[in-house]
Amino acid sequence: MTAAPFDFSPLLPAGLPAAAARWTGLAKYSFVGGNNDPEQIPLDGLIEAVNAVLRREGQTLATYGLQSGPQGYLALRQFLSAKLRRDGGISCTADDVLIVSGSLQALDLVNATLLARGDTVIVERDTYQGTLNRLTRLGVNTIGIPLDGDGMRMDVLSDTLVDLKRRGITPKFIYTIPTVQNPTGTIMPEARRLELLKLAEQHGVPIFEDDCYADLIWDGKRPPAIHALSKSANVIHIGSFSKSIAPALRVGFIVAPWAAMSRMLALKTDAGSGALEQMVLAEYCTPHFETHVPALRRGLRAKLDTLMEALNEHFGTTAEFEVPKGGIFLWVKLPDHVDTLKLYQAALAAGVSINPGPEWSTDKAYAGSRLRLCFASPTHQQIREGVATFAEVCRKEFGVPTRSGNVEMKSRA
Repeated sequence: MTAAPFDFSPLLPAGLPAAAARWTGLAKYSFVGGNNDPEQIPLDGLIEAVNAVLRREGQTLATYGLQSGPQGYLALRQFLSAKLRRDGGISCTADDVLIVSGSLQALDLVNATLLARGDTVIVERDTYQGTLNRLTRLGVNTIGIPLDGDGMRMDVLSDTLVDLKRRGITPKFIYTIPTVQNPTGTIMPEARRLELLKLAEQHGVPIFEDDCYADLIWDGKRPPAIHALSKSANVIHIGSFSKSIAPALRVGFIVAPWAAMSRMLALKTDAGSGALEQMVLAEYCTPHFETHVPALRRGLRAKLDTLMEALNEHFGTTAEFEVPKGGIFLWVKLPDHVDTLKLYQAALAAGVSINPGPEWSTDKAYAGSRLRLCFASPTHQQIREGVATFAEVCRKEFGVPTRSGNVEMKSRA
């Protein structure tokens, strides 16, 4: 006789996320996730780095990486301090850097350090789904600020801060992705960054700068990081190797004043992020990062071109988008009557996965007909076939695009 399985449900505390579904694999045409181009992973260089660093320092794996202290492998923090100064103008030392298990742990540590249920934070109206989900689970009041072609709009931010002050509310932070914004792909110019800093200082609100896509600007030229422009040390800066080297390595970093970082260290109870990944990255990136990333950018830009060409071919003018200035995703607007949450389900049944816009926005109605398409992981052929399949699903479900529209578009090409 087989015993009935134990029922854990009465033991589960309130507020848990919904149960996860069992993994069934990626869709045939996957346009989701922060994945990178498999062909662009620098395998030979990483293999050499693994062999070299294990032979030289492998025995240090016996001690949780304590030779470098709890902030992470020293050589990697030294590489990052030099890189951040060169690329973003950030003046920091290895002691100002904390290595974490991907940017998601960085988000969790900053949130755990600064937020309590009922707090208020300001974000961009369209922003990273992982950030929105975390803030929702924490019971935080999230206020979204609209964006334009230069990122978060400062006029609306100013009015919002004034209104909150009138109501006796001081936001805990302003979260922004200023450099290749996710999902819009915009880059906030230096003048607007300075305006953001001025507003934040006037209202006594720190800035949480998520710079995870900053290495993927097409022309390699970026404004100074907001952290670099701050004169009052009111900026927490995070980044990652997920987009520049490989997502599965799960290595990110935080640059923060010691008063905040010391609290994050106390909350980082995982006995340290994976030491081998840190060692390998330091060994590989120190000599190779500056040559690897431009090649990666060129490959990603070519895939973006393929995606935009496919959208133009199959959707014509019914798919609207601005060319992003870098990154791995395209933010697409379909006609207003298209519900991308419903479209997501129909497309998935046909083997195409997309990110529906409402999951990436504080304004669900505004984003209802929008979607995010990630183009880094599929091949050029998969991009073409996937967009063609997706167009057929969209036509069947919502009558968009019309076949006559496609013919008209092709005739103009």
